[in-house]
Amino acid sequence: MKINIITLGCSKNIADSEHVAGHLKKAGFQVFFDRDKNDCDIVIVNTCGFIGDAKEESINTLLEQIGVKQRGRKERKLIAIGCLIERYKEELQQELPEIDAFYGVHQWGELVRSLEAAYKDRLEAERLQSTPKHYAYLKISEGCNRSCSYCAIPMIRGKHISRPLDDIVDEARQMVADGVKELIVIAQDTTYYGVDLYGERKLGALLERLATESGAEWIRLHYTYPTSFPEDAIEAIARHDNICKYIDIPLQHINSEILRSMQRGIDREGTLALMERFRKRIPGVAIRTTLIVGYPGEDEKAFEELKDFVREARFSRLGVFAYSPEEGTPAYRLGDPVDEETKQRRIDELMAIQEEISLQNNSAKEGKVLKVLVDRKEGDYFVGRTEHDSPDVDDEVLITPHHSLHIGEFAQIVIDEALEHDLMGHVIM
Repeated sequence: MKINIITLGCSKNIADSEHVAGHLKKAGFQVFFDRDKNDCDIVIVNTCGFIGDAKEESINTLLEQIGVKQRGRKERKLIAIGCLIERYKEELQQELPEIDAFYGVHQWGELVRSLEAAYKDRLEAERLQSTPKHYAYLKISEGCNRSCSYCAIPMIRGKHISRPLDDIVDEARQMVADGVKELIVIAQDTTYYGVDLYGERKLGALLERLATESGAEWIRLHYTYPTSFPEDAIEAIARHDNICKYIDIPLQHINSEILRSMQRGIDREGTLALMERFRKRIPGVAIRTTLIVGYPGEDEKAFEELKDFVREARFSRLGVFAYSPEEGTPAYRLGDPVDEETKQRRIDELMAIQEEISLQNNSAKEGKVLKVLVDRKEGDYFVGRTEHDSPDVDDEVLITPHHSLHIGEFAQIVIDEALEHDLMGHVIM
């Protein structure tokens, strides 16, 4: 039998889908990761329930798959899983009776066993990779102990649960043995890793072991948290050449009053000090962040402060989201006083500032030789990334074709031209 898994949302969902797929493949199913594939016996949609836009995309995808089922093979089974189901299972069962089964994020074993496949004690026991062979997401923990006022993740995913360090390193070794060149370390909050298991933060120790024992050529750190950022993690990034000089750290805002209302555990001064520490101790580090506009209490003065911060911080990469009130979160009671038009204007203004910064940053790379990991061939170019760029969310390098280029391999590229969000170059002769 054929199973198609459609994954929505973040890279944590990608990792979950891959582990579910691993169990199913071992049981003898043919497993695909292709949204447009319509000839499978079973379709599993792994949903996202983080913010309004993500929930809307999940619902639309489920409706789309219901339509495909009704127009074609009515016997095809449709299963909805993941964050949206964890949060709204009863409502969705009533509204979408065409879906055959629903499983939340704590029901992976039930899902796998419902398809008559064996399930090992933990989801990470099996894996079928859906990303290109040369990079993969390495999930180090589940859940979150933070209390950010706007965030529903703790309600959906539960408390922080770290995976044992040895298990993570073993999985990393296996992925590298299978051809992975780049390991992308992920969790709801990677900086909290180890507290529940070892009584202290162990991200630095984990990075140290991954750098020295996994064999990965690149190790990239995502989803860090600014409060109590572990010093030994900074040292590990600075010390090891195979740990990318790249930190993904959603800061959300800079105004101290808004940060306090968001329950982020840090203020403006603490944020600025952390940024300075990164840049002082990790020369050339690329800092990627996300910001929220339109949070209740963000007046024009607070927004101007945020704009000034973006100008001064000169982030390597920046994403901006409109505040989305989520039921059950502490911020929900504050309402949604900033209208959608104002939110979009603020997004546009921040991104206009960032585009100028990005072009300036990229222009400084013209004429330089950069190590690039080649991801794919697209049109007239090969497309790759530097150590300062993560898949799907950051800049890319468009490379003039050359006989020495191969997908999944590293190449030395001379940068010929800088664009706002991409670089163009050729293979060094």
